[in-house]
Amino acid sequence: GEPERKTPEEQPKDPAPAQPRAAEEGDARVVPRPPPTLPPAKPQAARAPGLCPHGKPRSKGRGGRRSSGRAADEYHSQRPVTVDSSKARTSLDALKISIRQLKWKELLFSPGMTEMVRKITLSRAVRIMQNLFPEEYNFYPRSWILPDEFQLFVAQVRMVKDGDPSWKPTFIVKPDGGCQGDGIYLIKDPSDIRLAGTLQSRPAVVQEYICKPLLIDKLKFDIRLYVLLKSLDPLEIYIAKDGLSRFCTEPYQEPNPKNLHHIFMHLTNYSLNIHSGNFVHSDSTSTGSKRTFSSILCRLSSKGVDIKKVWSDIISLVIKTVIALTPELKVFYQSDIPAGRPGPTCFQILGFDILLMKNLKPILLEVNANPSMRIEHEQELSPGVFENVPSLVDEEVKVAVIRDTLRLMDPLKKKRENQSQQLTKPLAAREDPSDSEPASASDGNTDPEAHLPSICLKQVFPKYAKQFNYLRLVDRMANLFIRFLGIKGTMKLGPTGFRTFIRNCKLSSSSLSMAAVDILYIDITRRWNSMTLDQRDSGMCLQAFVEAFFYLAQRKFKTLPLHEQVASLIDLCEYHLSLLDEKRLVCGRSGPAGGRPLDSGSPPDATPSAPPVEGHPPSCTNSAPKAAHSRHALS
Repeated sequence: GEPERKTPEEQPKDPAPAQPRAAEEGDARVVPRPPPTLPPAKPQAARAPGLCPHGKPRSKGRGGRRSSGRAADEYHSQRPVTVDSSKARTSLDALKISIRQLKWKELLFSPGMTEMVRKITLSRAVRIMQNLFPEEYNFYPRSWILPDEFQLFVAQVRMVKDGDPSWKPTFIVKPDGGCQGDGIYLIKDPSDIRLAGTLQSRPAVVQEYICKPLLIDKLKFDIRLYVLLKSLDPLEIYIAKDGLSRFCTEPYQEPNPKNLHHIFMHLTNYSLNIHSGNFVHSDSTSTGSKRTFSSILCRLSSKGVDIKKVWSDIISLVIKTVIALTPELKVFYQSDIPAGRPGPTCFQILGFDILLMKNLKPILLEVNANPSMRIEHEQELSPGVFENVPSLVDEEVKVAVIRDTLRLMDPLKKKRENQSQQLTKPLAAREDPSDSEPASASDGNTDPEAHLPSICLKQVFPKYAKQFNYLRLVDRMANLFIRFLGIKGTMKLGPTGFRTFIRNCKLSSSSLSMAAVDILYIDITRRWNSMTLDQRDSGMCLQAFVEAFFYLAQRKFKTLPLHEQVASLIDLCEYHLSLLDEKRLVCGRSGPAGGRPLDSGSPPDATPSAPPVEGHPPSCTNSAPKAAHSRHALS
């Protein structure tokens, strides 16, 4: 289906604004809107349309000195947070249960969002990182984008086969906007690709198929993990402590010409396998065709597998993937937020589909911006007669993810914590700690989450930021790109903006004239625009800018590896822009009123230092390769 506009959560004082619309779910039958892509949290000072009537918190008491009892009454009488569910297109049960457990309210309200993650976007983003850090991004299969890279795909496969005649690969073709396994098929040779029909209007990604997966009960399975992207700037990532394991329903055999079309053997999509006669609806979390990931880990642990190492590798994969996607998401985000105004913190639940190889190495299959949050499954009672049956496995995992995401994003949480501290401090001062007894509800316990289990979402970034910050080169390039976009909220850089970037960063020289810069802009922009179906905006997209940046870095720092060339050029650009910002700040203070302000997109950590010598840029603080860090256990 087509991407649909999403809705935000609304709170009494601070209803949330619109957020980028997400791409379609890769394997879900029906895609819900509010649950997976939860609304952005709005700063307290900001307001947006859709304020709920009677949005002010109510308080008891009419004045005078407020006792602790009255404070507790006032605390409990605050209007609950409201959550919008108007755009959900699937079962709302998981969201409704979460809201009920939190004692919040449901509200129907409908602003919109813009598109985020798709298969082609992911492939291109990861490919850029593979060019910079090939060893760090070897968890994503070799991929080609069709139809643009069909000839490249044919040539590269032929070249490898010529060098190694024993190589007999299998490839999997996935439509870019496909969902529920629609349109996915396996091939043994590039000539088997179905170029006829809708490929031009419906591009696809073709990937090398992983032929040696880890098997459980002789069946192939994948892992759906839920990842909360709580904030883009600063980057904040949480991973749910449990996920789903989705099984094929036919014993696995390595692909051969006779079994390529056995979808129940090769494809783990739940929406496909549920139609298999071998599908087992589970009554527990450790049996059937859909199980909890924790049950799989327990089983592996009983066989001596180091599951801490497995989790560490998965956490590393997730962080690296989000780092690859963040630059594109930042560009989407800034296009929706007017320049010069405080922006909301957009957040989203992403569904990571991961395959464990036989050697337990995790492989990234897809990232879904709209993971299914259904907590029931269809069961055929008789031919053609179906019934929705509650799914214990889905409910256990998904309700916790949604509920605890809402808890983390609760706009009133800090206020409640402060009030709770004010109520408990005087009481603690009067009582002797040695005589204290466990508190009960009758003692005035004001924690509304006291009845809930601990939060199932674990922060992994910035917790492990020191180990991964050196990978964030494209993120820093995106800051430069956004800085020169202008104030129209566009997502593409015009020729004037690109020339300004070159001039302000002092990248032109006798060997790179401004005329050559214009030619570079035209050539790269024209090629990238020919590869996209969306021709509404003209100009240079972020990925085209990254390609131009690579070219400039390779010209200026010829003897260094690519990631050091790029890091050195970023340092140089940030250095010159910091000098320019400082100069404008001084002129704004000493000159006439209304002096030109600082560019809003300037890097926050770019501070002036000694001027660089040609060929020797300022020392790079975030770019030195630290491959050893990524091998440390993350737990």
